[in-house]
Amino acid sequence: MKFLNCKEQGYTNSSSNITNEIPPQIIETVQEIISSVKKNGDKAVIEYTEKFDAFSVKDFPLEIPPSDLKKAYDSIDDELKSSLEHAAKRIEAFHMEQKEDSWQRKDEYGSVLGQLINPIERAGLYIPGGKACYPSSVLMNGIPAKIAGVKEIIMVVPSPGGELNNVVLAAAYIAGVNRVFRVGGAQAVAALAFGTETIPKVDKVVGPGNIYVATAKQLLFGYIDIDMFAGPSEILIIADKTANPQYIAADFLSQAEHDERATAILITNDLELAKKAEEEIIRQTRKSRRREIIEKSLDNNGEIIVVNTLDEAFLIANERGPEHLEVMTQNPEQHIPKVKNAGALFLGDYSPEPIGDYIAGPNHVLPTMGTSRFFSPLGVYDFVKKTSLIYLNKSTFNTINKDALILADIEGLDAHAESIRIRD
Repeated sequence: MKFLNCKEQGYTNSSSNITNEIPPQIIETVQEIISSVKKNGDKAVIEYTEKFDAFSVKDFPLEIPPSDLKKAYDSIDDELKSSLEHAAKRIEAFHMEQKEDSWQRKDEYGSVLGQLINPIERAGLYIPGGKACYPSSVLMNGIPAKIAGVKEIIMVVPSPGGELNNVVLAAAYIAGVNRVFRVGGAQAVAALAFGTETIPKVDKVVGPGNIYVATAKQLLFGYIDIDMFAGPSEILIIADKTANPQYIAADFLSQAEHDERATAILITNDLELAKKAEEEIIRQTRKSRRREIIEKSLDNNGEIIVVNTLDEAFLIANERGPEHLEVMTQNPEQHIPKVKNAGALFLGDYSPEPIGDYIAGPNHVLPTMGTSRFFSPLGVYDFVKKTSLIYLNKSTFNTINKDALILADIEGLDAHAESIRIRD
């Protein structure tokens, strides 16, 4: 972990060396899978599924009956069921605020202009499977799609050995997922993009996955829309002398435990706090069951930066554009106007990032690797498309056509101009 005392050394942008570069051999492998699924449909999906997940579709059919989702929901214990439903209600309440309505208005000439808001027809949810248990990903991806009015939500989930996690299926039931398929990897994304005899073609694919899944999403963008180009998890914490080093360390590790490529950064204007936080990070790391991953993550991308002022800290944060930005300062809300680039902003001692992952309400699917400069969190708006509405009366047409002709002529588009003149 790097310790930079910029009060003495001066700050230079030392952004982590993570890039979105995909190894060529992975691109080649994923391209081969995509081509095969596009050409051979179910046959290719079944071959790759049996190869990578080690089960026969004769024993475990690709599609999971909808009744199995209800059975999974009924099978989980009441406490877990209550927690999932509580999270779902908070996620739903937050995302309901994002709904947009179609609108129309008359201009000064009496013609009608407007915008139609319509949901996409089908959305695909990719959810990690096997030993992984991420019901929160099902809720965060599925609920906004349902609120948007998506007609059919299709979930794909890998199932090594044919086995599925009941909690994930229960979350799918709560989120209103319509169909679930026991398939994962790049082949699942390709099947959603092109459609097969069994798996329907969708308009958009969202949800987390490994580098093969992420690569497939990138390569298939254009055939389908995707949520975003996601990278390793990130947290950046801005703290002053009032912050609790134990809280800082715990939040640091909450991201470092994800992945050896994850990024955790502390920026503070208090050298003493920086030293205490470093000690606490080391202490908590030693106790963690995921110590090996955390240590590699912090060695690769962990930083503690000491600056002169909190204003400097926010300048650095805006340069980085982190996925998660925590502000642990006295009166943290006063710093809100300084935040320009961040996926999600967490204020104060009792708004830790993991609460946002599960139950706060805002979406945990967030832009990474500085892309918060132009990407937003996943939301209801990601599952709708907009259509412009133009309904001119003759009076309006006769009033504005002269200027349209001038512009068509200057662009040298004769047929455009004639389309206007013929109505004059």
